[in-house]
Amino acid sequence: MLNQTATRTVRACALLAAAGAAAFLALAAPAQAAQCGNDASGFNAWLGEFRREAVAQGITPATLRTLDGVTYDTKVISLDRNQKHFKVSLEEFIKNRISKGRIAKGRQMLKQYGPTLARIERQYGVPGPILVAIWGMETDYGANIGKMPILRSLATLSYDCRRSGFFTPQLLDALRIYQRGDLTLDEMRGAWAGEIGQTQFLASSYAKFAVDFDGDGRADLVRSAPDVLASTANYLRGYGWRAGAGWGPGEPNYQALLGWNKAEVYAKALGIFAEQLTQ
Repeated sequence: MLNQTATRTVRACALLAAAGAAAFLALAAPAQAAQCGNDASGFNAWLGEFRREAVAQGITPATLRTLDGVTYDTKVISLDRNQKHFKVSLEEFIKNRISKGRIAKGRQMLKQYGPTLARIERQYGVPGPILVAIWGMETDYGANIGKMPILRSLATLSYDCRRSGFFTPQLLDALRIYQRGDLTLDEMRGAWAGEIGQTQFLASSYAKFAVDFDGDGRADLVRSAPDVLASTANYLRGYGWRAGAGWGPGEPNYQALLGWNKAEVYAKALGIFAEQLTQ
């Protein structure tokens, strides 16, 4: 049986252990999630809480300064609420997106980047015509990548309650892209939903699949065609692309094209576009 002094010692140790455990749990517990909203009124408060969460996710204070002055964008919300999904026929979709001029430019790109595309196919298994078709369909070979500030768009969509759970990780990944030096703040401009670069990667896809194929030390999907094409191939491989297999409906690589874009009309059009590039 313990004597009185020993009992006091045990109690003191137990209290210290409990206090230490409580302190550890307090440090380990995640910060309270920022409160989403459906209008601009709570945006600044949300942004302040997001900054604290971002630090816990490894985003540096210097990187977070890119959010200074970022405001709620009502245009982004309007576009998000009025999306037009691909409900048109395949014939109409092709008519609007695969023009004679775009096919001619695509054939030119196949020649211009022939050696690069051959290296990409050896490494990733994806043939040049598919990559060039995606490039042409997404941004007309880099001519229309969008001009909206990515961080503003993603901050707005992250705060908005409709899809906050989807866009908050996108905003974090966009900050990581800047933090690791892939893009400058001025280069981080794109489409309204935060798509970046010449084949319109979401930030999460950029962080996961973008590669430095031209060897300049950064994965640049805005200005480097080799990086754009190789990263697109890496994306498709990540969604199960099999070298040498077909890409039409029912063939192995059709599912990889649906991984790029879930609309079947889009996937079918890509296959048709790629075939026309080689004719």
